[in-house]
Amino acid sequence: MRLALYQPDIPQNTGALMRLAACLGVPLDLIEPAGFLLSDRRLKRAGMDYLEALELTRHRSWDAFLERRPPTARLILLTTRGPVPYHRFVFEREDILLLGRESAGVPDAVHRTADARLRVPMRKTARSLNVALAAAMVLSEALRQTGLFPDEIRA
Repeated sequence: MRLALYQPDIPQNTGALMRLAACLGVPLDLIEPAGFLLSDRRLKRAGMDYLEALELTRHRSWDAFLERRPPTARLILLTTRGPVPYHRFVFEREDILLLGRESAGVPDAVHRTADARLRVPMRKTARSLNVALAAAMVLSEALRQTGLFPDEIRA
């Protein structure tokens, strides 16, 4: 299981997603260009000291990401245009959960590349959730289904 961020443009959300990935032991792919410098202090504040535990792979472009994508990994796009609610989807251990830009999602070509398109069910009057919140919801379900939650450490 992996998280992939397509050209993120809000450093605080990217930092929160990096922290989520680090805490749950999920590798994160950052597909550039990002809408901010990775040295941005807002990114570091959101990620806090968890970023040291993060398995991060940076890709200079969408094509570079696709070149390194394992052939067995399905690309699962989280999108408000997804026909399938995430809780009705059967996840696999090798899945890559792809998140689009906060401001614009992903281009149609990226949308078409996805093996599945999932949405978080919401009230019809709501437009969208924060990308980090949506990722946490869907990633948690994917980890639950596949038995990939990290073991709890008891003090």
